Amino acid sequence: MATATNLVPHRIFLAGRWVDSPDVLTIANPARPGEPAGLTYQATAEQYEEAVRAAVAAFEVTRKLPAYERAAILRSISAGIRARREELGRLIALESGKPIRDALVEVDRATLTFRLGAEEAERIGGEVMPLDLMASSKGRVGITRRFAAGPVAAISPFNFPLNLAAHKLAPAIAAGCSIVLKPPSKDPLTMLTVAEIVEEAGVPAGAVSILPMSRELGDRLVADDRFKVLTFTGSPAVGWDMKARAGRKRIVLELGGNAGAIVDRTANLEWAVRRIVVGAFSYSGQVCISVQRIFVHDDVFDAFLATFAAAASALRLGDPLEPETDLGPMVDEKAALRTQAWVDEAVAMGGRVVLGGKAEGTFFAPTILVDTPVEAKVCSQEAFAPLVVLFRFSDFADAVRQVNDSSFGLQAGVFTNDLGNAFRAFDEIEVGGVILNDVPTYRIDHMPYGGVKDSGLGREGLRYAIEDMTEIRILVVAQPG
Repeated sequence: MATATNLVPHRIFLAGRWVDSPDVLTIANPARPGEPAGLTYQATAEQYEEAVRAAVAAFEVTRKLPAYERAAILRSISAGIRARREELGRLIALESGKPIRDALVEVDRATLTFRLGAEEAERIGGEVMPLDLMASSKGRVGITRRFAAGPVAAISPFNFPLNLAAHKLAPAIAAGCSIVLKPPSKDPLTMLTVAEIVEEAGVPAGAVSILPMSRELGDRLVADDRFKVLTFTGSPAVGWDMKARAGRKRIVLELGGNAGAIVDRTANLEWAVRRIVVGAFSYSGQVCISVQRIFVHDDVFDAFLATFAAAASALRLGDPLEPETDLGPMVDEKAALRTQAWVDEAVAMGGRVVLGGKAEGTFFAPTILVDTPVEAKVCSQEAFAPLVVLFRFSDFADAVRQVNDSSFGLQAGVFTNDLGNAFRAFDEIEVGGVILNDVPTYRIDHMPYGGVKDSGLGREGLRYAIEDMTEIRILVVAQPG
């Protein structure tokens, strides 16, 4: 068994330099809690200050980089990630507990994210506006252009240690911004490895820092006025508190959810079951758009539940490094114990466990609950766990109302072949995205992605993130006469 004493800590990436610090950070292996996945360092206060000063200075370079240079850097990063696919996939599985099949998909998505960033860098544009809308404005025209907003502070989460960080790094580079990224403390080794690729791609000196840091330094990052944009993905409580402390900088918050899926009586049940099993239990439900609440029409409820439970019970729990594994561990034992407490509360309130419901160390089996009061935490809060709660409905409008009965609004899935119900869902469900005939867990990396209510502020997806990292400036041209 590996021990912390025979592992070499990975250095951290400070403004183009590889450095260490006195603060060694041990990375746990969720599948084998007594066996570290690796070691690295947390930045010191002095190193943080150096990174910020470097980002401010580098911005004077990055904001002037022509589009072809920004695009070339991003394409180089994309190619570098693709070339190290197996290595990065194994590292994600090792330090986050994500099954290797899913980890490799995440690497592929990050490859796409950086490639899309390159394409967006080449087409950041503006428009020509007629201004002669009244007599006093005769002979004038407007030209708009986007300019990089300034240094970016970025904080990324543990559940997609590569691709959600890529959704901050790629648009920053594309927009011409410098960036200081705080990767997740639970699994920072993935992005520190990507930092090697970033360095090889030739980013300007000081333009990118990837620094694990303490919560105290993270708070300093949030409040630091030298940053002009803050982009954060994580829990709602933390995100909204950050907004209160962030000052005048632009804020993008990608927060949590308790995503709902509606299964109408006209739905293709076989397809709905197959997709909801994936949407509910992939990466042990530790996805902010994981299916948590399922609303099934009375006419098909019993058939859906039986088929769904059978499909979920066939999922294989095990070592995330094994290709046959469907579900690995939760990120740590604390997460598994919290899930157990929530299931126990639901049962105490009258809920019934159809499948699963028991923690074993860091592992939690796929869990299905019915007859659960909506006041239970498993219904009203974000579970971030491999559990779902089923509800009946007889009228589609009532299903929409139940989906909306939530403080969250990230994405929703609607399985129906009724065109009227499809458009009613799009018109009335209060979320950032409605996914028709698929799970709310669906995302491809160029689409606008974000939520309403407690689920966040702003949108990711390359073009949309670039909009938040740039400022529109207008040039008004008057023709004398």
